[in-house]
Amino acid sequence: MTLVATDSPVSTLPKPEMLKEEQAQKFVLTLSCVERAGIVQAVTTFLFERGFNIEEHQQFDDGLRQTLHLRTAFSGPLSYSPERLEEEFSAIADRFEMKFSFHDQTKKRVLVMVSKFGHCLNDLIFRWRGGSLGGDLVVVASNHETHRAMAEAAGLPFVYIPVTPDTKADAEQRLLDLVEEYNVDLVVLARYMQVLSDDLCRALEGRAINIHHSFLPGFKGARPYHQAYDRGVKLVGATAHYVTADLDEGPIIEQEVIRVDHSYGPTTLSTVGQDAEALALSRAVRWHCEHRVLLDQTSTVVFR
Repeated sequence: MTLVATDSPVSTLPKPEMLKEEQAQKFVLTLSCVERAGIVQAVTTFLFERGFNIEEHQQFDDGLRQTLHLRTAFSGPLSYSPERLEEEFSAIADRFEMKFSFHDQTKKRVLVMVSKFGHCLNDLIFRWRGGSLGGDLVVVASNHETHRAMAEAAGLPFVYIPVTPDTKADAEQRLLDLVEEYNVDLVVLARYMQVLSDDLCRALEGRAINIHHSFLPGFKGARPYHQAYDRGVKLVGATAHYVTADLDEGPIIEQEVIRVDHSYGPTTLSTVGQDAEALALSRAVRWHCEHRVLLDQTSTVVFR
């Protein structure tokens, strides 16, 4: 019988392909521009000439609006940074009049705002701790103390910001201070039950996501699930969208619907609705953090 030593130095050496993978840096390019010939070729040639390998490529040619939207994930030399790539790509971008950006693997820093309903916050924390959220939760802010224990149990700072008609402006300034203090990239309204001012909406444009408790358009105002029950709905849903000054009318990122029937009372409908809210919001947050959402006027292009 021949014995093979398991502690041989040779067995611990990394394979060449492993070294190559470990030394590669990953990036994502997103762009939008007027549709015309040569765009994809220009992008792929640019990456090839610099030694990059394309790992994922998705594009959408919008024939109605005559625009092209593109997301390309690629990896390559460690010597590059998003800033260097943007500088070297600028000539191509100017030629095609592109709106573009390069992103590295740095995770988005997320501030979560919550009121009394904690199901969305709980779901976001669970996915974050499991590594599937796409971004990093860094702080939780609330106009109630209800979910301090949940946040702090997850190791997250909890900031109580009470809101009254007289203190609303100060409360919103405190939120902006938190965004700066924690270097926040994305603000998530996880059933935060306060209407943001137009000024705050503009300050957070494109980097604030809200979850709405219906499959928009839907039942507005108080007790939405009781309204749904009274109308005998057959679908319960939720809508995740970017925050704008037009209440609950921002560009939609994701919607989730769950089929129900006449046997569902208001309490059961509410429970099902909370499931839909958590699913839609977590997907929207992950896709935003992975640079899969491109704004297109009042709508979005989402490369899943």
